[in-house]
Amino acid sequence: MAKSVFGVIGLGVMGSNLSHNIIKNGFSLSVYNRAVEGEAHLVTDFLNEDKTEDSVFGTTQLEEFVASLERPRKIFIMIKAGSAIDYLIDQLLPLLSENDIVIDGGNSYYEDTNRRKTYLEKKGISYIGCGVSGGALGALNGPSLMVGGTHGAYNEVKVILESIAAKDKDNEPCCALLGPEGSGHFIKMIHNGIEYVEMQLLAELYALLSTQYSNNQIASIFSEWNESELNSYLLDITAQILTKKENGTYIIDSILDKAGNKGTGSWSSKVAFDLGSVNTMMASAVFARYISSFKTQREILSEQISTKREVEELNLETLKSAYKFARIINHYQGFEILRQASKAYNWSLNLSEIARVWTNGCIIRSVFMEQSIDLLNDGQSYLDHKSVINLLHKFEVDIKDILGTGLKVRISLSAFHSAYDYWIAMTTKRLPANLIQAQRDYFGAHTYQKIGHSYDEFFHTNWETI
Repeated sequence: MAKSVFGVIGLGVMGSNLSHNIIKNGFSLSVYNRAVEGEAHLVTDFLNEDKTEDSVFGTTQLEEFVASLERPRKIFIMIKAGSAIDYLIDQLLPLLSENDIVIDGGNSYYEDTNRRKTYLEKKGISYIGCGVSGGALGALNGPSLMVGGTHGAYNEVKVILESIAAKDKDNEPCCALLGPEGSGHFIKMIHNGIEYVEMQLLAELYALLSTQYSNNQIASIFSEWNESELNSYLLDITAQILTKKENGTYIIDSILDKAGNKGTGSWSSKVAFDLGSVNTMMASAVFARYISSFKTQREILSEQISTKREVEELNLETLKSAYKFARIINHYQGFEILRQASKAYNWSLNLSEIARVWTNGCIIRSVFMEQSIDLLNDGQSYLDHKSVINLLHKFEVDIKDILGTGLKVRISLSAFHSAYDYWIAMTTKRLPANLIQAQRDYFGAHTYQKIGHSYDEFFHTNWETI
């Protein structure tokens, strides 16, 4: 049998759909999945689904899988991130040869990717960390692929990855080598952080609108917005979700209000602390999910609070403007983390190219992301553009109005509050941080700087001296 040009390990939903995508694009493929309880049928099911027996080989034997691939072997791992990846790598290593390429397509933590890359490099194996976004349908029809690795390794797999990726408005693949080592997974992590916020903003809008509108009416509002410059994948699917019924009942009304998470949102918040960057919106979105998980406690406490919800007329144009405002701040914070990481880790990330890769295939694709290609060109930031500053300043009154409405009707709007607070702080010439410095100097002699003096000069006061 002829050797396959590519291999995929892991035939869960994402791995299976990605494999069908590869075959559909004309590449011979070998697939492997372990034959453990609950997964023993996956390889057989996949082979029965595909029907292209001459271009696909499937096995539950790892040795047989590796032997079926042409050299240098190109293996795409699509299994759960974490220790399972390390375990699989240890199994693979004795079977691999020098110059083989291993691609991790899971949501691995970027520092784990750095470690694995260094480890495998010493063995003569190239390691690529590839962020994959688009969900199950994206994997099948064209995902957004964020690649971190060496130029040599990427050139070996470039044709395949770019063939299966989504295409942007110019029919260019939404796939690129964006940086070295773990940068691809880092970029995917920040993508997910932005995604958390975009989802939370829509959830908060839904909560507000639900005080006056039915599910169908909210869906109509979102659908109308989606025909404007607010167009996005998440806005589109949210409108669809709100109208879906099962046995005559809206499915959304039967779903328990406990949101799950898989870690990438919290990672993106933690890394901001490490880099000294600010992602208050991502943190608020993560904490909103955490709060939702305390369902029993929330129910008990809510029964102890006797409140009568005020009726507050919503202005849809004001709400729309507030949503625009919050989305700009969310994207700004996300790309600023990427800018800080690029500088700290010497990755030389092209923010405009990252935005382009995110214009199709991924969960956060939108018209605004397409506009971001130009806004972030030549290393610029959103706030380098006077037009963006003016827009945020113009919409400041609208988001303030919406926050006031949320307070009156007793609805949590944590992501909107985070956007507004960040904007106010960033556009305030003099913050009360001078008092914090005085307090630090009082109890810890940490010193402070003085207005009108060089930033290299530090002062200390003996505050307890009368």
